[in-house]
Amino acid sequence: MPQIIFLPHEEICPDGLVIEAKTGETICNVALENGIEIEHACEKSCACTTCHVYIREGMGSLNENTEDEDDMLDKAWGLEPDSRLSCQALVGDEDLVIEIPKYTINMVSENH
Repeated sequence: MPQIIFLPHEEICPDGLVIEAKTGETICNVALENGIEIEHACEKSCACTTCHVYIREGMGSLNENTEDEDDMLDKAWGLEPDSRLSCQALVGDEDLVIEIPKYTINMVSENH
């Protein structure tokens, strides 16, 4: 079973976390099920960028981006070549190292 290593994030996951994940699950669902509160303003429907993450290792094992995901990523804060929407990225058969960006573009966040 692959592991997802979430790097420390000052607010969401201060100590980082290593989680075992099932192949085919979204990174967002794995995070949420394990207490990492990644924002997901569109309820994981690929209609916003609040669940944007950086895939620091293991990008090649993920499913391909869809055109809709690429269109949304163009609007994400801090876009990098290893950016993905965690609601669309399906865990493959390799371990992943994930970094959650410091900022997100969310005008309606209920937790702030």
